Amino acid sequence: MSRAKRYGLHLLLFVLTLFTTTKTGADWMAASYDFLDWSWDKLWQGLWYSVPFLGILTTHEFGHYFAARLHKVPATLPYYIPMYLPSGVPGIGTLGAFIRIQAMPRTRQQFFDIGIAGPLAGFVVALGVLWYAHTHLPPKSDIFRIHPEYQRYGLDYEKHVYTTAFDSLMFVERQQKGIYPKVDAEGKPVVYDRSQAFSLRLGDNLMMRFFREYVAEDPGLVPNPQELFHYPLLFAGYLALFFTALNLIPIGQLDGGHILYGLIGYDNHRRVSPVLFTAYIFYGGLGVVGYDGSVDFLGIPMSPWTGVPFYLAFLYFAFSRMTDSPRDTLLLSIGVFTAQWLLTYYTGMKGYSAWLVFGFILGRFLGVYHPPALYEEPLSTGRQVLGWLTLGIFILCFTPEPFQIGG
Repeated sequence: MSRAKRYGLHLLLFVLTLFTTTKTGADWMAASYDFLDWSWDKLWQGLWYSVPFLGILTTHEFGHYFAARLHKVPATLPYYIPMYLPSGVPGIGTLGAFIRIQAMPRTRQQFFDIGIAGPLAGFVVALGVLWYAHTHLPPKSDIFRIHPEYQRYGLDYEKHVYTTAFDSLMFVERQQKGIYPKVDAEGKPVVYDRSQAFSLRLGDNLMMRFFREYVAEDPGLVPNPQELFHYPLLFAGYLALFFTALNLIPIGQLDGGHILYGLIGYDNHRRVSPVLFTAYIFYGGLGVVGYDGSVDFLGIPMSPWTGVPFYLAFLYFAFSRMTDSPRDTLLLSIGVFTAQWLLTYYTGMKGYSAWLVFGFILGRFLGVYHPPALYEEPLSTGRQVLGWLTLGIFILCFTPEPFQIGG
């Protein structure tokens, strides 16, 4: 591909991603998730989400790019991945971005510098976005613009609207307007069914708690976690922290894996990374297997007879590239499965099963181990300090349950 066509592809993907994130931001601000429901005014409002979010994402990727160029390691410009989900399904407008490193770094320092530059640069910009967002919060009544049905309860709405009673009331009112049928095909009254409801709530992490408690001029203006999606700067900043933590997981060839490899070297990383990966899968799978052996995998209920074999097979394939033999993989899978079930049975502890999806991708495709560099010289003291501080950022940004979906 010629240079002009390659640059054209990068630009086209960026423009498409700018549109999909802008449309997504407009959807969240209007609480309307229909692709055909748009106008220039709504798209203009959506820029309050897309510009800071893509700004953070772009800063992250160019951090990698410039670090690679500094070390004379050939790399491409960022490839952006636009995404707009079907009508009625909210999303974030993109699957992210990436650069391609076109030659293997030769030293631990190069791996370290290229790996750390992206998340560190993006994190700094995310802090600025979140600082501005928390010092320029709109009045609490602004939520009535998005949810006028809350206004009947005034500023005390939070005690009333996140309940089955309120959902049932809204259902009846929509029936009266003819939106929902009042009787089914057999003539029986149709009543509100909580199991069919959908709600989305953002989780919490140490950085968001810090901004909420120490930066917000009035903590009472910080929106409820179930409404934070409608506040574009807050949502963009939250997503930035989420993706920063995701990239800083110190496993394999993720950015965090590059950093940890630079800090402790090939041999130590090869010992530590599989332990961290096993712990990651262990946490994600807590609660997947119930007391009676039934399985709830990503919200899909299964009986013990189908769920247990399925989940064991899932664990086996997730771990298969980490061990040296099928026997070791099977024993590890059974051991993790048993420990998860016992801990859930005796303590009721639950993890976050959505992490299992990323864990499977990491274990099967991205890899748990880090390749060795040609030269294994240790890092300077300054880089070591910066590396451990950056892994500390992972702890600050990590959200155990980032997106909580429930009826």
